[in-house]
Amino acid sequence: MRKILFLHTLIIFAHLNLTGQNSDLEQHRFIDDVRFGGGINIGMGNNYSTFSISPSAIYDFSDEFSAGLGLTYVYVKNKSLVNSTTNIYGGSLLAFYRPISNLQFSSEFEQLKIDQAYAFSSLNEDASLWQPALYIGAEYVTGNISMGLRYDILYDKTTNVIYSSALSPVFRVYF
Repeated sequence: MRKILFLHTLIIFAHLNLTGQNSDLEQHRFIDDVRFGGGINIGMGNNYSTFSISPSAIYDFSDEFSAGLGLTYVYVKNKSLVNSTTNIYGGSLLAFYRPISNLQFSSEFEQLKIDQAYAFSSLNEDASLWQPALYIGAEYVTGNISMGLRYDILYDKTTNVIYSSALSPVFRVYF
């Protein structure tokens, strides 16, 4: 009987000891390595206004590597002689490499759908097309903010209807 009592007591203490050790372990969750952010842009000019929103989410694989997805929507109203309304929407794949704490290299593939409608068009000139971009960039990082420049290696001045240059500024905020 003493052997059975001793064995039960030993099992209970072993179980309590193992349970106590497991409760001290902090469980790592996927969402803990996901950062959300993006940008908003509002621009107004003489007979011209634009609004854009670009939310994104990235996953930190390590302190150096991150990757994620982004969405983009841009609304442009042009009230000049052209008098057009443009809706631009699409998505992007993002990848970041940070070799040191304040320097980040980025690559981004973006695919945008452009729908442009003219108010006074007798020739049915409304446009609807897809425009790809493949950016490589370098950014300065401080805290949750990164800013720098990116270059579109697919940029073609004759076919690009969104941007006037292959070089564009980058301003990202992630939390």
